[in-house]
Amino acid sequence: MTVIRNNSISGINSITAQSNSLNFYNTSGNTLSIGASVTGNVTGNVTGNVTGNVTGNVTGNLTGDINAGVVTATSSILVGNSFINPTSIGIGTTTTAGRNAGVGTATGTLIFNNTTNALEVYSPEGAWVTVKSTVFSATGGTKTTSGNYTIHTFNEPGDFIADGGNKSIDYLLLGGGGGGGGYGAGGASALRYATGFPVTPGTYNVVIGGGGAGNAPNTTKGSSGTPSSFDSNIIAAGGGGGGGSSYYSMGQALPGGCGGGGGSDPNNANNEPNAGGTGSGATGGTDGSISPANGWGNPGGNGSNGFNAGNIAGGGGGGTENSGQSVNGSTGGNGGNGLAYSISGSSTRYGGGGGGRGYNTAGTGGTGGAGDGSPSNAPADANTGSGGGGGGGTGGSGVLIIRYE
Repeated sequence: MTVIRNNSISGINSITAQSNSLNFYNTSGNTLSIGASVTGNVTGNVTGNVTGNVTGNVTGNLTGDINAGVVTATSSILVGNSFINPTSIGIGTTTTAGRNAGVGTATGTLIFNNTTNALEVYSPEGAWVTVKSTVFSATGGTKTTSGNYTIHTFNEPGDFIADGGNKSIDYLLLGGGGGGGGYGAGGASALRYATGFPVTPGTYNVVIGGGGAGNAPNTTKGSSGTPSSFDSNIIAAGGGGGGGSSYYSMGQALPGGCGGGGGSDPNNANNEPNAGGTGSGATGGTDGSISPANGWGNPGGNGSNGFNAGNIAGGGGGGTENSGQSVNGSTGGNGGNGLAYSISGSSTRYGGGGGGRGYNTAGTGGTGGAGDGSPSNAPADANTGSGGGGGGGTGGSGVLIIRYE
């Protein structure tokens, strides 16, 4: 320890240099503050308050307050994981739990919340609020990821809520499939598909159509599926219900996104088939292609005809890829196949037409989740937009899938 006694500098009795520190004492032994500017470099620790200007580099720890003046740093100022650089400011990060446990709540306090991935500020109203960002984010449906894509799947009604900046999305939309009638199969929904659809911040209402009810008695038609919609103006029509027996004036199938299959007509002496339902979507869908304005949709197949008790079979329901099979015998018609898309992360077919009911052999449902014809009169898979099997199979409900990078 080195002690220097001083009588020539007013107010300072001694200067002590010990352990790399320099202390100034008055005659009572109290440590003195330096009430002047420091110009140059300070190497070591500064404990106490700095009132005035510090020009130069401070190497070491500064413990205390800077009450006034200017601190000039040549590169950066770092406090914990917060920093000030010449071209940027980092406010550090925390979680919602960390924020609630220990972050100050002075009005204007800023944090980046890792839980919400958002910049938040403490408002004058006494709450943390998200600072508006241009980074796109969205909620709604079941949210998953696949590679670089974020995917929202709506199996039931809800809202797609977009925030931040604008975004281009891809979407796939199907309504409910038609139900199978007494003989004819249910048709698939129309299929709407688009890429690069522009989305701006806001709430987009989502409606998911239900599958049409199947009707097992020979005389009855199946019910058509109900439409699905995205933001009210993008609509996928439901599939048409399958036909029953025209002997009871119920053989004609119903129209829809894809038409239902026609019913049987064993008592038609004019040899006229029971027509399958027409499709409102564009025919001849192509795998992976962008759909036209009304979506993809094909007609259902015609049912059996002729004054022949052996000609008892229903036509297959139309699928999103092709039409249902027409019949003129006792074997039920096969349903049209669905279209394949990889929007969910793997290639999946949607919108198959149901298989028709046969006197001896049932028709097979088209690929994409459709039901086979009676005796199984199978329901279609949920959230595929496919048609139910002839003989009373229920149509599958609709779905909306949205993805973006």
